[in-house]
Amino acid sequence: MINYDFSQFRDKSFKDTIAGALDIKIAGNDKKSPGFSCQKDKAGRNNGGFPDYGYPIIGTDESGKGDYFGPLVIAGVFVDEVTAKKLFSLGVTDSKLLDDYKIRKIAPEIREICRDGYSVIEISPQTYNRLYDQFRKEGKNLNHLLAWGHAKAIEEILGKKDSKRVISDKFGNERYILSKLQEKGRKIELIQVCKAEQNIAVAAASVLARERFIKKIDQLSALYNINIPKGAGPGVIKAGKQLVSLKGKDELKKSGKVHFKTTEKILNQL
Repeated sequence: MINYDFSQFRDKSFKDTIAGALDIKIAGNDKKSPGFSCQKDKAGRNNGGFPDYGYPIIGTDESGKGDYFGPLVIAGVFVDEVTAKKLFSLGVTDSKLLDDYKIRKIAPEIREICRDGYSVIEISPQTYNRLYDQFRKEGKNLNHLLAWGHAKAIEEILGKKDSKRVISDKFGNERYILSKLQEKGRKIELIQVCKAEQNIAVAAASVLARERFIKKIDQLSALYNINIPKGAGPGVIKAGKQLVSLKGKDELKKSGKVHFKTTEKILNQL
């Protein structure tokens, strides 16, 4: 079992952050709600068992958010009726239900099926750490970074494809305002649902994001000749200590998300 660190996102809202970033309408945004909760999805189901919000639609998802080592990766995928059928036939599903071998196998096929309608945004550890420090100085937090990545992926796709809807996973309910993005990106409806990876567009995005993430983890392992695990558990701490012993503590800034509590555990009793 892989342990992840989501503490830095716990009391913040992705939903309203990205709404502020894109200046868009959020489906089902009830301001009277006392807080964020995942209600049972009442959307209709299509023949793949996914929530059906119609087509065309853009789905976005991220990977690496709770992993100490490696980048934060956000992917978006445009799906219409034709590509949806192909993705269902391919067996695309939530990346969390697939092992690394399967992800590596089907990701290239997703890119081929959706060749002009996908985007992968990779925020390297060095960039991530720099932006984290910059955002803190500006009174912002990691939700701004996460929202920027999703918004960027959406914008890149909208530059090539036309969609009025975007679907992503549901988070909290607090609004942040980012700098305005392209005008076209503001003319969409953002659908926020729990377990959005059940939607074929989000599932495809989750696979592309995860493939890029595991590729970068493999590259880090090869670069340092150390087994770099995913997550933020004991194995990660052990690998971090090995890395610091070989390369020095500054190497963590090039390979990991140093604001995690994991950094303190790695550097403790070295």
